[in-house]
Amino acid sequence: MITALQRTRPAGHMADPEYVCLLTLKALATRCQSIAAEIASADAALQEILDVYAPMLCDLPGVGTEVASQLLVTVGDNPDRIGNEAQFAALVGVAPIPASSGKTTRHRLSRGGDRNATHALYQVVLVRMASCQRTKDYVVKRTAEAKSKREIMRCLKRYAAREIYRQITNPQAAPNNTDLRHTRTTLGITITTAARERGNWPSKISLLERGLLRNDNLAKNYRQWLTQQSMQVAVVLAEKRADIAEVGF
Repeated sequence: MITALQRTRPAGHMADPEYVCLLTLKALATRCQSIAAEIASADAALQEILDVYAPMLCDLPGVGTEVASQLLVTVGDNPDRIGNEAQFAALVGVAPIPASSGKTTRHRLSRGGDRNATHALYQVVLVRMASCQRTKDYVVKRTAEAKSKREIMRCLKRYAAREIYRQITNPQAAPNNTDLRHTRTTLGITITTAARERGNWPSKISLLERGLLRNDNLAKNYRQWLTQQSMQVAVVLAEKRADIAEVGF
């Protein structure tokens, strides 16, 4: 719609409300495209920096260019305040603070720390709650334990901070999953069938196979499923060979 509006050529008189409305829509569409191009250019520049100083940080689920850049800025501005994982959690404002009352034992998030970094972790948690099966299972488990959404997100922020700290200080490369596509095609399984069996969209399986998506849990389950399919094919072939040998004798 934005592209179509930008390409329009309104004609009329400035006293005509419809003409003025079309002109305004065209101007807004042009500005939207311009801002989108600026954002893409800024992301590309940030990605170049990330490729040099933290090339594997974006491998973590939910960590994109903007989030990774903000966390690196926070870490770089406070190198003397980060000696371990707990100090990093306090710096980014996700260290749990006791807030018990009477017989109720609970914690709350720290009000200190870098608020921009806290917001970055909040975005990570939102993405994981929407797309990461491991996180979804955790939310269901904690909800069954009568935990509120705020408390669940507090815990998830702390877990995300732990993963990010380890990835910054001791980066671990994403597993190589490029063999998954070869295995699937060798078995004669279409990507649509594989996606349906694993309960995911074909596009997600495709990104995983091409190494453009890191989801260790999905990759593990997908690899196990392909292994099972391969074993089933091997059993069928063995039975056919046995039948042929029996007929031959």
